[in-house]
Amino acid sequence: MPSYTTLFLPLLASSATGFVAAPLSHVSTRPISDITPAPRLNMAIDYNDPAVMEEFNAIQMMEYDDVVDELAQSGVTAPADMGDMDVKLMLVELRTVMKGGGSSTASSPETPPSSYSSKFEEYIWTKPMFKEFYERLKRDDDHNKMNVCAEICNEGDDAKGRYMNSYPQLIQEIEEALNAKPEVTSPRVSFSGFPANMGEQGLEMTLAALGEIQDIVCNESDDGITLLGEVTFGSVDVAKAAIEQYDGMDMGMGDQLRMISIN
Repeated sequence: MPSYTTLFLPLLASSATGFVAAPLSHVSTRPISDITPAPRLNMAIDYNDPAVMEEFNAIQMMEYDDVVDELAQSGVTAPADMGDMDVKLMLVELRTVMKGGGSSTASSPETPPSSYSSKFEEYIWTKPMFKEFYERLKRDDDHNKMNVCAEICNEGDDAKGRYMNSYPQLIQEIEEALNAKPEVTSPRVSFSGFPANMGEQGLEMTLAALGEIQDIVCNESDDGITLLGEVTFGSVDVAKAAIEQYDGMDMGMGDQLRMISIN
């Protein structure tokens, strides 16, 4: 009887190009006329699912050979001519299928993880203008620019050096999106990064110094170091004041406070 993973090999191989294409450095040099496009199979894997995105970001940081080795240990052989990103997507889908996932809708799209597996994932959750910019690249199906975008976030100046000649305009747009401040139109604000030793009461007292608070929901991060949650102020003006005062503040623990308006 064929192994469980072997049964999924044709699905993984055919669907790996359905989300993000390989970076330019790994693209095949064969003439386009010689390439037969792989069929795009709609698997039950939702890359907007936070659990899947977390898996994707963790695997993205792995070395190519380590990804190939893990696939091989599960009985899956990566095609020799498959690009770096496509091989990593195979592993994302394999891990998700093996965990019985792929169609979960339990996680709220507005609930951030308590910790981030990469800078890219952190920016998607904490920088709304950057998320909007990245979603536009996804709608345009511009896989190369999506890869450059993720690498700029995760590798910083090293990635900028690699892509500056080919994508100067894109790099400028990425930096503008990362630094842009969204308009505050709601009294609801999500927060993260406050020291856990403040406790919910201490945090509420701190924020209440800026104005009325109608509601606050507060939890500790998985490591127990910081607080994250959501606060509803009495007005949009108070929410603006809180974001202006605390968003980006360094609390001396190596991480910055995040205060983000929620519509």
